[in-house]
Parts: sequence; C-alpha cells; structure tokens
Amino acid sequence: MNNLGRNSVILALIVLGVVFTREAAAADALVPHDESVYGVKALVDMACSKCHGQTGVSISPLFPILAAQQPSYIEMELQLFRQRSRGDPHARAFMWGIARALDDDQIEALAQYFSSQPRVSVRAAKDPALAAKGKSIYENGVPERDILGCIGCHGPNAEGIHTFPRLAGQHRDYLAIQLEQFNGRRSNGQLRESEIMHRFTQNITEDEIAAVTEYLASK
Repeated sequence: MNNLGRNSVILALIVLGVVFTREAAAADALVPHDESVYGVKALVDMACSKCHGQTGVSISPLFPILAAQQPSYIEMELQLFRQRSRGDPHARAFMWGIARALDDDQIEALAQYFSSQPRVSVRAAKDPALAAKGKSIYENGVPERDILGCIGCHGPNAEGIHTFPRLAGQHRDYLAIQLEQFNGRRSNGQLRESEIMHRFTQNITEDEIAAVTEYLASK
C-alpha cells in the first residue's frame, strides 16, 4: 500500500474512532462498554447500589426493594427501561439512562443476582387493624365496589409469580406511588399489565391503598 493509501486508511480510522466515541458517550457513561465492568458485582457497585442498596434493600422508600424479587419481573422491567417503554417519572429520571447500555446478558445476571438475595426481615405492622383490612382487600378485593383481589397474580403470600412482582416486604410509600400511578394508567409498554392493574385500581380509595400497603410492607 502506498503512503497516500495508508494515510487515507489512517484518516478514515480516526474519523470512525471519533464518531464511535461520540456515540458511545451519548449512549451512556454510567455503564461503559468495558470488559472490566461486565461482571454483575461491578454493575451493582457502579450503578444499582446507589439507589437499591448492595443487596437490593434500598434505604429510600422512593426506590423499590429488589432483594428476593421475581427474576422474570426484574428482567422485564430492565428491558422496558432500556427501550424507554416505561414512562413514569422515576423511570425517566433514573432508570432510562442506567438501563439503556445494558445488554441481555447483563440484564439476566442482574435479575439473578437480586432475586437470589435474602428477603428483608418481616417488620411488624405499624397499625395492625389497618393491616388486617389490607389483608382482606389483598385476598378478596372489595366486591361491592368492583375492586378485585391481588392474590391471583401476586400469590398467597405476595411472593410474586413469574412477571408479576413480589410485593411482600416492599416499602409502603413505593407501593402507594405505584398503585396511584396504575390508577392513572402508568405507561410501561406492557398494555396487558397496564390494563390489568388499572382494572384492579380504578376504584380504589386512598384509605384502601394505605391499608393494602400497610399489610404488604409487614409481610
């Protein structure tokens, strides 16, 4: 190859390198494409633990507890965040940027990691009477107001089933926010899930949300 040809190739490689670097930076700097950070521990340390805790037990009630969560649910949600299909405010503010650089293997590894962590210790209900009311709503709904029970999708112990999440032991405030958002049809890219949850929550009152979340947080 003559000097002119060699110089042309070098110039082309430099241009491609600049373009690639710009695109990679625009994609996301939170989860860089580097073999040294592909491992699940590094991903948790670098990104997840800041909000969800090292073992998936978040301190802030704004962020869900992921420990012992259903792995299929975690995978589904991370994929939706990556696709920007889940559009609630917290998804936009936090998870869109973090998830968009994750590949399928990383998503599966994170789901397995958090699902294998021990669940939070059972916490006594702050208001036992309110929790008892919540238990009744969770199991039976409120038939006279066309509110369906939760047990069919989330399990007898609120442990979750496949892509229906574990609710037992979750933060009260986080659960309340999600129920209120589903009441207004949370945009999450999964029409079936949105429709089901809207159907379950469209007639629920604030007092009933308080009761259900009190019960679930103490499970």
